[in-house]
Amino acid sequence: MSHAQTQTTHPPAADRSTGAETGWALPVITLIGTAVAIAAAFLGSGALGGTPIAEAAGGALSADATPLAPGSPAFRIWSVIYLGLIAYAIWQLFGVARRSPRQAQLRPWALASILLNSVWIWMVQLGSLVASVAVILVLLAVLIRIMYILGRERTGGWVEWLVSDLTFGLYFGWVLAATFANTWAWLADAGADVFLEIPMGVVGIVVAALIAVTAAVLDGGRVAPALATAWGLGWIAAARTEGQFESETLVWAAGVAAVVVLLSPALGLLRRQGRNTQTSV
Repeated sequence: MSHAQTQTTHPPAADRSTGAETGWALPVITLIGTAVAIAAAFLGSGALGGTPIAEAAGGALSADATPLAPGSPAFRIWSVIYLGLIAYAIWQLFGVARRSPRQAQLRPWALASILLNSVWIWMVQLGSLVASVAVILVLLAVLIRIMYILGRERTGGWVEWLVSDLTFGLYFGWVLAATFANTWAWLADAGADVFLEIPMGVVGIVVAALIAVTAAVLDGGRVAPALATAWGLGWIAAARTEGQFESETLVWAAGVAAVVVLLSPALGLLRRQGRNTQTSV
């Protein structure tokens, strides 16, 4: 992610197309794979009937299961992410996307991330928390790779920024927060009671925030990942105002962490401007 350029934050005023046009095979596979994966995800999430994720695996991922569990409204971010993924899958069929070296590199990783999300949902439904943690860690690694690819120059203007940079930025930021919640749920369910204690919850919040801040600094100050991670941390704070893990300490820790993460893109922008200044001298 460290090689992100100015283009990653400010979309160009006009579209520019470079490179040879990609054939139809991979774009069509990406579209079909996205449609199948999102349908499987909706089915597995319980949105169309069946067991909701919060109730699957013995309720290990419910809003009151661990000190790092976010409140239920936090998951509304998936509506935005899924909408963005659908828009991306359609847009990447167009000529400007099929002529883009950036999009050619992104497609297989984007499809992998969407499929992995569906696999994660079904691992939870099958009651295998350890498998869900393994899958979400792989998903996080794939999204880090995607953020690195998105450091390349755009050729599709504002539309590409919306369907690629914004969508996958939110996706990455949310999965970062969700990885900690998922890991705490698995370890607590496995009998590691220390992960049900308030101090360990604070540790998880601090580490998640540090990773999010580091990502913002390294990738030049992109806002979308910080927004999604701060959203997750904010709903952790909200969930700790009541219930089994009600804690003023956790509320403050998660609330302050959310604000710090939300402001962290400014550090990335300052770092990038400093590098640009040194280069121009």
